[in-house]
Amino acid sequence: MDSWVNSAEVLGSDLPLELAGTGNRRAVLMGALREAVRSGRLAPGTRLPPYRSLAADLGLARNTVADAYAELVAEGWLAARQGSGTRVAERAAPVTPAHRPRTPERPSRPVHDLVQGQPDPSAFPRTAWLASARRALAAAPNDAFGPGDPHGRPELRQALAGYLARVRGVRASQERIVLCSGAAHGLRLLAEVVGGPWAAEAYGLPFHRGLLASHGVGTRPVGVDGDGARVGELTRRDRAVLLTPAHQFPTGGPLHPARRAAAADWARSTGGLVVEDDYDGEFRYDRQPVGAVQGLDPEHVVLLGSVSKSLSPALRLGWMVLPERLVAPVVAAKGEREQFSSATDQLTLADFVDSGAYDRHVRRMRQRHRRRRDQLVAALERRAPHVRVTGIAAGLHAVVELPPGTERSVVRAAAWQGLAVEGLADYRHPGAERAADERDGLVVGYATPAEHAYPEALEALCRALPPG
Repeated sequence: MDSWVNSAEVLGSDLPLELAGTGNRRAVLMGALREAVRSGRLAPGTRLPPYRSLAADLGLARNTVADAYAELVAEGWLAARQGSGTRVAERAAPVTPAHRPRTPERPSRPVHDLVQGQPDPSAFPRTAWLASARRALAAAPNDAFGPGDPHGRPELRQALAGYLARVRGVRASQERIVLCSGAAHGLRLLAEVVGGPWAAEAYGLPFHRGLLASHGVGTRPVGVDGDGARVGELTRRDRAVLLTPAHQFPTGGPLHPARRAAAADWARSTGGLVVEDDYDGEFRYDRQPVGAVQGLDPEHVVLLGSVSKSLSPALRLGWMVLPERLVAPVVAAKGEREQFSSATDQLTLADFVDSGAYDRHVRRMRQRHRRRRDQLVAALERRAPHVRVTGIAAGLHAVVELPPGTERSVVRAAAWQGLAVEGLADYRHPGAERAADERDGLVVGYATPAEHAYPEALEALCRALPPG
């Protein structure tokens, strides 16, 4: 880039901000602001002009100045608070030439955790689970303490068949259900049995894509918009498609009814398979949960589910509701003996479901998660009205949409605030083309923090957001 020079007065004072040099304009602006702080020309607490005003004065793009401010906040040179603008950080005292300036380091360990997908460990229903464990062990047949059946315990498969039919609209007997240690284990087995290539949503868990790839199954991205996955992009070459219809992960929308039917029609007409990851299927807060796609065509849809979000990932309990033709191959791939899920945990979960304790726990967690999401929305409306929460009221996370070009710097600013949170770009399929619906955002998990810590986590989040 050509050499360039520009200047502006800061806050109407006689302090000129000189921008001169070659290269990226944002980098040059950041260097000039750092130097002004180091030299003491910008004292701690000095309020900087709004990024729109400074951009106009310097002849720069607004995003360039906004991103520079955000990165300097992340580095600790500046501090931003909604309602009071952007100021020179109190810790950013000028240094003498004899001392080398140090860029403040991010905290070594996050103080607050807003990473998605993790329930609050303290919310595990210990008393009710212990009661179910006692009943299950007292009633357990002797064969429960022998070699395991790769199908899983019949008590749990029977309990799940009734529960999933009642709550998720699933059509299956216990003979169609194979237990596993979670959705990831189920994906491994399906990759081995079905083969590839698969289609997958353009936004999704990188871990799942990597898991499939490690078993020789490549994934091709299909676009995602406000109506969920664009299933019209599926082709006859795709052996399967991995979908999150109840609550698209991570963008947050449900799969439109017409697209649900189209996905089942595609599988039926091509001999393909819809793999329905029932992520967050039980946790919708604005209405009753939508039934599973599996109910539309049980012979061409696999439903994957687990208790990782509803109870705890430590239990390692999940299930696959399979088309009849896949039961035997999946069981064969799993092995002759159950290796992954404890038989006693399976029996306990069966009692937990049959006794109604699971329904009661899910209802309590719905109320708690809805309150957490409402707190997030209210905090952003109060402190950062220029950003918004997108997606339906469901699940254990929400996407906070950010101004274009600010995601990376906001994630760094969050780290400086001692906050663990992830950017939306972390979940984008590497093969997805840049599209008009691509956007910047944070994937904010609101379920993990303990009750007493959640308000402070929201404060840290608001401090990390770019000024409006």
